[in-house]
Amino acid sequence: MSEQTVTPEEEATVAPAEAVTPEKAEATVTPEATVTPREAEAPPAPAPHALPDGAPPLPEAPPLVPVAADASPEAPRRVLRAVARWTAAALAFGVLGTGTAFGIASLERTDVPGLTTEGDGRWDYPDLSLPALPAGSPRPFSSGNPAEIHHADLRELLLPAPAGAKPDKKLTGGWISTETFLDAYREQDRRSVAQLLKDAAPRHIAARGWTMPDGTTSRIYLVRFNSTAFASRMIDDLNVGSSAGTPLARTDTTDLDTTWGSANDIENLSSFVFAEQAPFGAEHVRQAYTLAGDTMALVVHERPGKRETARIPFQQTLILQNQLLA
Repeated sequence: MSEQTVTPEEEATVAPAEAVTPEKAEATVTPEATVTPREAEAPPAPAPHALPDGAPPLPEAPPLVPVAADASPEAPRRVLRAVARWTAAALAFGVLGTGTAFGIASLERTDVPGLTTEGDGRWDYPDLSLPALPAGSPRPFSSGNPAEIHHADLRELLLPAPAGAKPDKKLTGGWISTETFLDAYREQDRRSVAQLLKDAAPRHIAARGWTMPDGTTSRIYLVRFNSTAFASRMIDDLNVGSSAGTPLARTDTTDLDTTWGSANDIENLSSFVFAEQAPFGAEHVRQAYTLAGDTMALVVHERPGKRETARIPFQQTLILQNQLLA
């Protein structure tokens, strides 16, 4: 709040003890000084100075306000009390206005009604938490688990569906067979992938799928092997790396997704992210493999039509799933 400037006339009527500070601006200020009628009398006007030759004439004096002859001594005090009340009110509203402005400025934009921020397309996932571990079992990447084994129930490591999703009747979040997992690949490649799975002998496969209101279909597969070596070999045998490797069903030309940056990577995990390039067929597919210790994850987003599958919800899904595996 800016400093108040007191004129000589105000100094004559306001005692120093009556000064109002910002901390006390909301309080009612009652002046304590008493002004007698003698003190209210104006001093005699000084004699005017002579004007030098050629100087412009002085402006006319403002008209005097007549005072009733029977004015009581309480009149000046009522004036002072009114001035004090108006001063306190002005200061109070100044402090209130400043505080309100600061409060709004300190809020997030979406916290202020009418000032919402346009969403970036992210899906509304529920709050995530890691599942409980068997007694005495360490987390996969802790110092007490050099083999990087996931001891938690694999089904509980699956990312839950977001709000508004329609669940997949086949991929319900439980265990699935090898044949159901093979449905993710093109029909002509399923036999070769089946042989890879037979050689690697995975322990469990769990999956969850759903469809969003815009038609985007999401599928997440988690495949746990007997060791990190088997999981890593499965990634290599699928030729996943600089390319998407063995094509998924309903895909044409799939290349590395250059929008996925190192900032999205999670420690101890390796992700390989791809997006189908134009021209694509009846749907657009985004896919990613993640190597997380003894577990391989495959995340797929697929959207029918000529519009690409949204990038932000796909990367959001992948990051959240990776966090559960890490």
